[in-house]
Amino acid sequence: MNRKEFLKKSALAGILGTSVLTSCAEDKEIINHGDKKINYDKVVRWKMVTTWPPNFPVLGEAANLLAEMVKKMSGGRFIIKVFGGGELVPPLEAFDTVASGTVEMGCGAAYYWAGKSTATQFFAAVPFGMNAQMMNAWLLVGGGYELWKETYAPFNLIPFMGGNSGVQMGGWFNREINTVEDLKGLKMRIPGLGGKVIEKAGGAAVLVAGGELYTSLERGVIDATEWVGPYHDYKMGFHKIAKYYYSPGWHEPGTELEFFANNKAYEKLSSDLQEILYTATLRIQNWMLAEFDYKNAIYYQKILEEGKVEVKKFPTQVIETLRKYTKEALQEVIEGDPMSKKVYEHYNDFRKKASAYNALSEQAYYDLIG
Repeated sequence: MNRKEFLKKSALAGILGTSVLTSCAEDKEIINHGDKKINYDKVVRWKMVTTWPPNFPVLGEAANLLAEMVKKMSGGRFIIKVFGGGELVPPLEAFDTVASGTVEMGCGAAYYWAGKSTATQFFAAVPFGMNAQMMNAWLLVGGGYELWKETYAPFNLIPFMGGNSGVQMGGWFNREINTVEDLKGLKMRIPGLGGKVIEKAGGAAVLVAGGELYTSLERGVIDATEWVGPYHDYKMGFHKIAKYYYSPGWHEPGTELEFFANNKAYEKLSSDLQEILYTATLRIQNWMLAEFDYKNAIYYQKILEEGKVEVKKFPTQVIETLRKYTKEALQEVIEGDPMSKKVYEHYNDFRKKASAYNALSEQAYYDLIG
């Protein structure tokens, strides 16, 4: 008996009883399951557009992995075809493309959509905000996910957790940062709220496509760039052209990635396929952080061994100034938008509680082991 026949017969057995199964299994293709109907002979086909280049390490791979998981868990009844950024639509048009129903699903990071709603960026990364472990707690059991769905609802979208990068690095610089004065005039590729903070410090936040970053840094078009962490940074080759590698990633302490689906398309899914999709996103949530933690540890050593890079920490004075400007930037965001205020107040309330406990647990342990 193949898996399809097994699933069909198992569901029928639960509803009709084993004695009825033998005589009726051949005739019933559609089975009531709660308030949904499951048709085990129907194949659902979706398209997913991403903000990442095709097969991009970890981030693009996560989209491919999700599609594989969904196909396996559904016994081939749910097929998602992944299109990298630019293959079907430009990367930053993913949000609108899915919202309109042109395709059923997208993949990216919520701070890319701040132009649609400033509240979206709180579901990606907040400077001096929550790390991956805290974000996981807030989203999964702390009410954050419900607020995320509320934020996306006006756009006919439903969001799903799509992995987390963990604490990122502070970036690659061809200028040493000893004081706040060194940030003035600094041309840096840095997105989201972090970019606003750099501008408040007198620098310039520059938007440069990922494929142009190496050349822009090498030729002095920009003075600095942040990306993700050692694994991606090594692959981009920044250790060959930048003098300084700074820590910590104050601007992205635990960047949450996302999948998002057209809500009408999602509502058409049978209840089991909805659950399969959600479960697969949770597996990606767990896999991505593990992948980054593993690869970053390995590639940090490669950078030290192969590059002529000085790894440095931002001076305390610089960090405290950036923290002050972050508070100003956040205040400007929440004053201008009621939804942003609602989300941030909820986010920040948990951040304070989590940080207080973290000082006694995670941070205390890190200080212990050195």
